Amino acid sequence: MDDATRTELEAAAFRAMRDHLRARTDVQNIDMMNLAGFCRNCLSRWYQEAAEARGVPMDKETARELVYGEPYDQWRAKHQTEASDAQKAAFARSHAEH
Repeated sequence: MDDATRTELEAAAFRAMRDHLRARTDVQNIDMMNLAGFCRNCLSRWYQEAAEARGVPMDKETARELVYGEPYDQWRAKHQTEASDAQKAAFARSHAEH
């Protein structure tokens, strides 16, 4: 496989994951962090870092909107719930070394 095709496939996979996460608003970021070690905010930070590494200026809010599909504050108001004590404890255990 040539590099251009690999890049196109990787981009398509990223868009599919992004779209899946946009549709699964029931999945909370803390659950993703506890199970997978990353969340939508991580994804948006990686997007921003990739842009900046290529000389494309991008702020955190722009990157988050690209991942969430709307301004982050709006997404949070509509979809984010308060983390339970169990979720918070799992997060503390799984991220103790960070």
